[in-house]
Amino acid sequence: MRSPFAAQYSKVRAHELRNKTKSELLEQLNELKTELAGLRVAQVTNGAPAKLAKIYDVRKNIARVLTVANQTAKSKLREKFAGQKHMPVDLREKKTRAIRRRLTSEQTNKKTARKLRQLKAYPARVFAVKNL
Repeated sequence: MRSPFAAQYSKVRAHELRNKTKSELLEQLNELKTELAGLRVAQVTNGAPAKLAKIYDVRKNIARVLTVANQTAKSKLREKFAGQKHMPVDLREKKTRAIRRRLTSEQTNKKTARKLRQLKAYPARVFAVKNL
């Protein structure tokens, strides 16, 4: 739960971060981390309650910057590997283990030579009246 002393601290917006370059994001991350270190010192030295409440916001801002940095890096890698035969494991679709190991639709629909002969010899019957 947030402290009642929490001042309206400027919250970093993810949509604003997406427009920044990687170097700008790292620079902002370093600024936030130094600010957090200063706030931690204030926490140890019994600083003002407003400063202590600001720790929460700074930690969340650091998380936002890291999230956007990781997302942009991953999306650029996806673009790089798009259309290639092999893709790194972390860029592949997650799905479930069972689905990943399941036969492809092409493999499922493949028929043996014997089955093809049977289908040719005994085709499916077509009836004039449909069953209701």
